[in-house]
Amino acid sequence: MQQQGLFTKEAFSDLLPKLQGKINFDAPLSARSWFRVGGNAETLINPANDEDLSYILNTIPLEWPIFTLGATSNLLIRDGGIAGISFQLRKGFNEITPDHDGFIVGAACLDTTVAEYAAAHGISGLEFLIGIPGSIGGAVKMNAGAHGSELSNILDWIEIITREGQLLRLSVSELGLSYRHSSLPQDAIVTKARLQGIAGDKEKITQAMNAIKKQREDSQPIRSRTGGSTFRNPDPSETQYRAWQLIDLVGGRGLMVGGAQVSEKHCNFLINTGTATAADIENLGEEVKKRVMNQFGIQLHWEIKRVGRPLEE
Repeated sequence: MQQQGLFTKEAFSDLLPKLQGKINFDAPLSARSWFRVGGNAETLINPANDEDLSYILNTIPLEWPIFTLGATSNLLIRDGGIAGISFQLRKGFNEITPDHDGFIVGAACLDTTVAEYAAAHGISGLEFLIGIPGSIGGAVKMNAGAHGSELSNILDWIEIITREGQLLRLSVSELGLSYRHSSLPQDAIVTKARLQGIAGDKEKITQAMNAIKKQREDSQPIRSRTGGSTFRNPDPSETQYRAWQLIDLVGGRGLMVGGAQVSEKHCNFLINTGTATAADIENLGEEVKKRVMNQFGIQLHWEIKRVGRPLEE
């Protein structure tokens, strides 16, 4: 990918002499993506800790675009890659600390890891996280949910670092959480969260998690190159059907565009059969949306976040 001038190694050596983490230029992202597609990040930074991230955000000009990658489980990176600065939190943001009836969890922790940790400590209420691919930071941003529960049910507070580099703690009531939505400040990066549960029986918690894992294995193409649920379910006031049912009813099951396919196992999952580009996947999703609108008059909304630029012709 062509450098645009601002985001050169020389620019960062001048601006960020105290950087503790790692920085890479023209960094490949497809191997990090669950879809295994997408272009490069113009600049990719893995900050070392809160202090490092705050310093970076406080130092770089506010007009420089930033993006946080997360675990990339619910993300489609376009073929032209991501301009500006991409952050991905890793070591330094993946600790879990017991805290009375809950845990303080780093934003880079995987949801499944948190569920297993809670089970090992006999804390109930977090079992549903075993069925959500992704990280806690991403789960906060989209109020992730599954199996009749969602993050807002177990969230106490979060800590963020704002675009200006300020560290803030926000209570769950300040986040504006609703179905697959939060009202976080623009470009804020979640660094940790406090999750709460109740004391429970370890064996029963484990049994419940195993049941969730089996149901997911039986009903979803989890061993394929996919990005999770593609579209949000419509509001019940619009239709009795869920997103996958609408897609099935318009002949979407198994539909292909290039190397992208609507899963035969679950119609609300798009998969890379091995040769797909990001454009194939996005175009397939748009074709599905068009069919549902034409037949039912219902607008499906992407749950997968699409970022970056199309490949230049």
